[in-house]
Amino acid sequence: MTTGTKVALGIIGAVAAGVVIGLLVAPEKGVDMRKRIAKTAGDWSEQLTDLFHKGRDGAEDLRQKARSMKETAEDNVSRVKESLG
Repeated sequence: MTTGTKVALGIIGAVAAGVVIGLLVAPEKGVDMRKRIAKTAGDWSEQLTDLFHKGRDGAEDLRQKARSMKETAEDNVSRVKESLG
């Protein structure tokens, strides 16, 4: 895990803890508060899942572009070698 990833996860965790603490000290009934926390957690889970999938798809696109560029470069090198040889 990179340092950037650790920092991002730390920030997300701190924000989540702050929100939960804020919700817990809010003047609402316990039942309502638990429902609200569960809904918020579910919403965050969906958002993080979507973000993860977008990142994974973006990384796959970059890998495919890199492969294509590598193949193009190898073809160009082969052509140059053939023209010199």
